[in-house]
Amino acid sequence: MNVFRPVVTRAVSGVLDRSLFAKTIPLTAAIVSENKLISRYRKDLEKSKEILSAERISAIAPHPDQTLAAQGKKCLLLNPAVKPAAPDTWGAVLKEGVDKSELEVIPYSLNLDYEYFGALDVLSVVLPPELHDEIPSGFNVAGHVAHLNLREAYLPYKKLIGEVIVDKNPHIRTVINKVDNVGSESEFRTFAYEVLVGPDDLDVEVRENDCSFHFDYSKVYWNSKLEGEHTRLIRSFKPGEVVCDVMAGIGPFAVPAGKRGVFVWANDMNPESYRYLQEAIQRNKVGMYVRPFNEDGRTFIHKAADSVYAASQAGDHALIQVKKIPVPPTISHFVMNLPAMAYTFVHHFRGLYAGHEELFAPSTETKLPLIHVHCFALKSDDEVPLLDICERLINELGVKMVPGDAEKEGEVSIYNVRDVAPAKRMWCASFRLPREIAFAAR
Repeated sequence: MNVFRPVVTRAVSGVLDRSLFAKTIPLTAAIVSENKLISRYRKDLEKSKEILSAERISAIAPHPDQTLAAQGKKCLLLNPAVKPAAPDTWGAVLKEGVDKSELEVIPYSLNLDYEYFGALDVLSVVLPPELHDEIPSGFNVAGHVAHLNLREAYLPYKKLIGEVIVDKNPHIRTVINKVDNVGSESEFRTFAYEVLVGPDDLDVEVRENDCSFHFDYSKVYWNSKLEGEHTRLIRSFKPGEVVCDVMAGIGPFAVPAGKRGVFVWANDMNPESYRYLQEAIQRNKVGMYVRPFNEDGRTFIHKAADSVYAASQAGDHALIQVKKIPVPPTISHFVMNLPAMAYTFVHHFRGLYAGHEELFAPSTETKLPLIHVHCFALKSDDEVPLLDICERLINELGVKMVPGDAEKEGEVSIYNVRDVAPAKRMWCASFRLPREIAFAAR
């Protein structure tokens, strides 16, 4: 039994009673005769494993006598296995210190309360045992807002869960719970929600990849759990390249890429996302590199290729410290982060560079674009989801594809982004646009 766990205190009618978490743990303390000896004895007692080792509790504490504590006297808290009246539980370091009159062993009462325990500790004792398998301790964060997606079994305790999240996360003021599905059921990936705790204020500011974003979370899509995926792809873009972000949202790929000197044609069909994307471009001073658009991604794919070529022909460039950085004539990457249906867009790449074969190898050293398609598939460690993803791409493109290396013809690199449900995973399938697709008639 872990003595530093809270006492079991099942919530009555979903009400959180913080006073029930008060707990006194009987320990043993070693009073050090002189404060200058504390550091040495702490190290020696750590080596002999006699010192207290517990999360968020310092082994050095004020003397239990308040008068002596006011004078600066301290003590060392010991392992719960050490008993003050049982010298046979003392180790060699403690015994030697007592023999030298440098240490005095006394009982010590450690008082803990609700503030000490973490969110998982609290929820694990207030929720019934049958709900312990998936305690909702993880959540999406947008500024001061925590976004939950509670399963039905947890709904009777939703207010309590929200209170604990606010209590244990100082930057969180509002907790919301999604009440419908995002993806194919919502054109702009927005969702209906209910406020569990705090003000109904979803106007937020966030920072990611050294960029600042401001938006109304109820009107656009944002997922803090995708920061790692944003970073991974952004690092694969090279300064001076062109990236086309087909479903850019408010710019978590586009804006940081622009900061790295990457040209980005960033599009989103949601007018609100487009508005906040424009604000993010201005706020982060990447206007020379990032161009925002508000169009249907299906038609934007061809328009972007044509627009980039036209911009290059017109001599468009970024000017950095008197140095001109020209817009190249071709797009190096297409990002399609709409996992519910992005793969259905890929047939729109047919004819992307029809009539422009001379822009690519072998006429030049330029490769055809890498296409990054985010999608959902089965959570499995075998090849089943990989083959499923390739089959979808084959059905859309009419070209054979197998899991493998995106730099090899006919192969797809498939990256495990994150788990989104017990049997569902988000993946990113990356492949070079096949020549027979790129140069087909439009």
